[in-house]
Amino acid sequence: MEMLFASGNAHKKEELEQLLAGRHTLLLPMQAGLVFDFEENGETFAENALGKALDLYRLSDGKRPVIADDSGLVVPALNGEPGVRTARYGSERYGRLLEAHERNLYLLENMRHLEGDSRKANFVCAIALVLSPQRLFIVQEEIQGRIIARETGTGGFGYDPVFFIDEANATMASLSKEEKNRFSHRGRAARRLLTLLDSL
Repeated sequence: MEMLFASGNAHKKEELEQLLAGRHTLLLPMQAGLVFDFEENGETFAENALGKALDLYRLSDGKRPVIADDSGLVVPALNGEPGVRTARYGSERYGRLLEAHERNLYLLENMRHLEGDSRKANFVCAIALVLSPQRLFIVQEEIQGRIIARETGTGGFGYDPVFFIDEANATMASLSKEEKNRFSHRGRAARRLLTLLDSL
């Protein structure tokens, strides 16, 4: 199936296509001649994912199915931060969007007083699929872990270097691409989506 992907990120598109086992093709809005810009102001990952998917579906006049995702890091001891503001974490304090390494340092600074179970965290990924205005599907998955005291590993991106998965005995940034796809929140959500797509 050929679907529009509500993102401007070619790397993210390629990663999701791989997770969908090469059985579905994704098109970025610009590849379909569309100018797409969506403000993520939902209170949950699912709201943001569905909002993006519906917005692009309307923009494209419903010519193709649309999928969108939203994901981020949730630290219960920080009242759920960074949460839906994962990519913008720290921007209010510093007045600009921070680079990934800077966001990690900001997170570690805010958690420096926390120990043990207080350092538990979850990565969450919601993926929305819009087939028509009345046929909407959302899958959401998570991977549980904890935030360690310093960055470890050179792979991945974002908070991967500080997110340790006990099940894998490694940070997300220390995993191979295949291992990350197996353990990650996005990999788990994509497999749920693939099952759904195969049933349609």
